[in-house]
Amino acid sequence: MVPTILRRTDLEKRLGLSRSSIYKMMDEGEFPRPVRIGRRAVGWLAEDIEKWFEAMQGVSADD
Repeated sequence: MVPTILRRTDLEKRLGLSRSSIYKMMDEGEFPRPVRIGRRAVGWLAEDIEKWFEAMQGVSADD
């Protein structure tokens, strides 16, 4: 199965976060790191973002 990959602009729109907020949270270890999808392109695994969002909401992934 091929994972769903979200680009930064998709994250900004879906989560309502700015580019600087995303990278600041990554630097602080509070946001998932992206995966390399090309020479100059990265993206985030949708599954990692869903888990992060659930953790932010205090909801277990098993619920």
